[in-house]
Amino acid sequence: MDHLIDDLIKLAFAEDIGDGDHTTLCCIPSTAMGRSQLIIKEDGVLAGVEMAKRIFHHFDPELKVNVFIEDGAEVKKGDIALTVEGKVQSLLQTERLMLNVMQRMSGIATTTRKYAKALEGTNTRVLDTRKTTPGMRMIEKEAVKIGGGVNHRIGLFDMILLKDNHVDFAGGIEQAITRAQNYLKEKGKDLKIEIEVRNFDELEQAMKVGGIDRIMLDNFNIEDTKEAVKRIGGKYETESSGGITFDTLREYAECGVDYISVGALTHSVKSLDMSLKAF
Repeated sequence: MDHLIDDLIKLAFAEDIGDGDHTTLCCIPSTAMGRSQLIIKEDGVLAGVEMAKRIFHHFDPELKVNVFIEDGAEVKKGDIALTVEGKVQSLLQTERLMLNVMQRMSGIATTTRKYAKALEGTNTRVLDTRKTTPGMRMIEKEAVKIGGGVNHRIGLFDMILLKDNHVDFAGGIEQAITRAQNYLKEKGKDLKIEIEVRNFDELEQAMKVGGIDRIMLDNFNIEDTKEAVKRIGGKYETESSGGITFDTLREYAECGVDYISVGALTHSVKSLDMSLKAF
């Protein structure tokens, strides 16, 4: 999937620079050399250092990056995460893309760390979802891992997840699961199967059919989640999803589920404030 990140960087530069950064080109000589430092302006978890290096080197392999704080570290306002030196034209043209990526990734990592810490002492892990910025999924999911979360699936290709619409269009729980099993056998694919259930009736149907790896309990309340986990009895992995907030996260974890999926890790996160300044 490495090529997707290369494609993202190329597209981002094409979008930002177009036929040239005329502001920089008109006032900065091509021979001018300089250096900049990445200043953290808000407490949080740093993510995107490796992506920053990749962005700098993609644009100008001669840029020299000196990293002081690595991905996953907790940072405070005023910290210097890295410095970069080389042609001033290159520093100015890479600045915004690097900041956009690092701020976004650090915001995701910071939020994820908050959720992961709230789950400490339980056997529950926080999962991300496919609710990501189009084109940026790989780096956003990497930020979740840096923050201490777990990637659910990268896309539609690396896991079978039978959700409510699949079940309804297929004609029911049994039909959806059976078709998934037959499809994998016919195609010779080894993918995990997860089934979403909306009530105890669907849960019982899923367990009766079997041959699945994980059951997602969709919009179950706390009491129903406890009962569902009890009925499943460890036979399948369990995941809670839907309507779970940070305030109710711990309660759901204490029901005994293996995972809690949280779309908010990526779909509505606040970026971490930072800036790149000449020095």
